[in-house]
Amino acid sequence: MAGSFAPLREPVFRRIWIASLLSNFGQLILGVGAAWDMVRLTQSAGMVALVQTALMAPLMLVAVPAGALADMFDRRRIAMAGLVFSSLCAALLTLLGAMGYATPWTILAFCFLIGAGVALYSPAWQSSISEQVGAPHLPAAIALGTISYNVARSFGPAIGGAIVLAAGAQAAFAVNALCYLPLLLAFFLWRRTPMPARLPPEQVHRAIVSGVRYALHAGPIRTVLARAFLFGLAGASAAALSPLVAKDLLGGDAALYGVLLGASGVGAVGGALLIGPLRDHFGTQALVLVLALLGGGALALAGFSRNIPLTCLALAVAGGANIFTIALFNVSVQLSAPRWVTARALSLFSSALTGGIAIGAALWGAVAVRLSVDMALYLSGLALAATPLVGWLLPLPEPDESDVEPFVLRNEPEVGLALTRRSGPVVIEIDYDVDPADARDFYGTMLDVQRTRLRNGGFNWSLARDIADPALWTERYQCPTWGDYLHMRERFTQADKAAQSRAQSFDRSPGGLRVRRRLERPFGSVRWRSDSPDPRQEGLGYIGP
Repeated sequence: MAGSFAPLREPVFRRIWIASLLSNFGQLILGVGAAWDMVRLTQSAGMVALVQTALMAPLMLVAVPAGALADMFDRRRIAMAGLVFSSLCAALLTLLGAMGYATPWTILAFCFLIGAGVALYSPAWQSSISEQVGAPHLPAAIALGTISYNVARSFGPAIGGAIVLAAGAQAAFAVNALCYLPLLLAFFLWRRTPMPARLPPEQVHRAIVSGVRYALHAGPIRTVLARAFLFGLAGASAAALSPLVAKDLLGGDAALYGVLLGASGVGAVGGALLIGPLRDHFGTQALVLVLALLGGGALALAGFSRNIPLTCLALAVAGGANIFTIALFNVSVQLSAPRWVTARALSLFSSALTGGIAIGAALWGAVAVRLSVDMALYLSGLALAATPLVGWLLPLPEPDESDVEPFVLRNEPEVGLALTRRSGPVVIEIDYDVDPADARDFYGTMLDVQRTRLRNGGFNWSLARDIADPALWTERYQCPTWGDYLHMRERFTQADKAAQSRAQSFDRSPGGLRVRRRLERPFGSVRWRSDSPDPRQEGLGYIGP
């Protein structure tokens, strides 16, 4: 357990973690105020469930560009911008509520906007954890992030229910606006040391495409994204239908709703504290299977129960299983992604998870309208318990952190043309001289090389064999521009180097591999005038030694 709290010895991480605890209190108080105000304003179970959808949908829609911005620019400033936006939107919602303009659709719209600010902040914060703690403490620091949220879940909803009862939903909205300020101050006081970049940042749309392509072609991350989406879809009923469990199944009020969410948070804190020891001992795949069965059974029990202590116990178990699973997914993503794409990988993870929760909340809300609240919980629990079946087709990875360590390429490309970073497309061809007896093994190895090219930014990869000389193989791929090719070289990792080395071991050429870099459609190069400045002298054509 001492290891679980070791990251708090780092002053920067400790300050931000404590401030994030306060902001999480504010976010949960907002959820309680919005959900209960929705119960007061409308009798529709579907509209009540849409509060969770409104809070979670921005994490699906905004997280990917937010992750690209966090990878491209100062993560500290991106996090601060998101916090300022959320605080201002919460203050405006408070003002509208005090003036009597808080309609159901107004509440949903501002929940979405506040969630958008949090979505901008979240990838920048999560990807900066590795800058605030040492590598050995990273899994524990990630777990502490979930503990922060769930400590708030343990008490925040009950506090939110008390605030709503005492002063109304507008007071909950105001508290939410104020709770972002300490976290904003903590980031402002952090004197972050930026990592020097050898290349200027990509354009936002290219950075988004690069992050998505990396996730699609990196098997471990692709698997976690699919599993996270299905998990969020199946288990979304716990958060979406809690107000109706309190009101319809247990006959309670906003205070009871806060107690139920607090019970869920208590279970989640307990689960988060056990992440490190249990993950190391049992492995990710086995734990996720057990947690899905526990969480599914707990949801079914919550639907069956009409007893407050029994329902609290069921939601505590469901909350513990829920946050434990999410943290395992999060650790898998962070340990499987190289630094250049960490924020984008985390944003895609958040997008997949919260997209599943947002769609699931609407789905189980519709089931509750058509059938009943308890039937929606039964079906959700059954779906959650069935998610481990996907593990037979998509087993979760057990990542090796050393694989994603960067590898610096020392062989600078030779450039004879006057290129700019926008010159392109650029075609790369690599010749291999392979013993025909090794053809099958070489081909299998090149499929691993293909994945490294595609996830790092290459397009249209192909492998051809000469029909006149069966020993001659040519690997070919394309980059849209010369700048994209330079960025691709910067993304090389130890795992990429290992794959390239295995392929290169088959080559019998005495002088080593022959690499050709060609400018396709070279119109600009032939109309270059002799009196034009040479871009290479301006640092545009290549990376110097």
